[in-house]
Amino acid sequence: MFREFKEFAMKGNVVDMAVGIIIGAAFGAIVKSLVSDIIMPPAGLLLGNVDFANLFFVLKEGAAAGPYASLADAQKAGAVTINYGLFVNTVISFVIVGFSVFLLVRSINRLRRQEEAPQAEPTTKDCPFCLSVIPIKAVRCAHCTSELKG
Repeated sequence: MFREFKEFAMKGNVVDMAVGIIIGAAFGAIVKSLVSDIIMPPAGLLLGNVDFANLFFVLKEGAAAGPYASLADAQKAGAVTINYGLFVNTVISFVIVGFSVFLLVRSINRLRRQEEAPQAEPTTKDCPFCLSVIPIKAVRCAHCTSELKG
């Protein structure tokens, strides 16, 4: 049983998948930081000093009555909230990751199409007598007038 598991784990696809998952997790962390630390602060500034991470709607007040200054305060008080600001951040992160994956797959597909493209049929050949380039269907060389074999 251990030998079978070792064979399974060492197959190329499993190792490639593991590497992809690890890189994907790191990429997700980078995109999350990009959204919450780079994109959303200027967006919030443009919308009137809005901190998207602190946009929430209180469904049920906690032990300490609201209003709450931040999401952390609401959660500390035990309030039940809908965190639509964090949802907006997550949607933006998803769009960035999705677009990045789209660009990656598009590039890979383009490379595959180039590899799979058949070589074009030659349209010219060399005359065996004078070595001039002539059309492939020529039966006589236009340069030296030699008769060519089919």
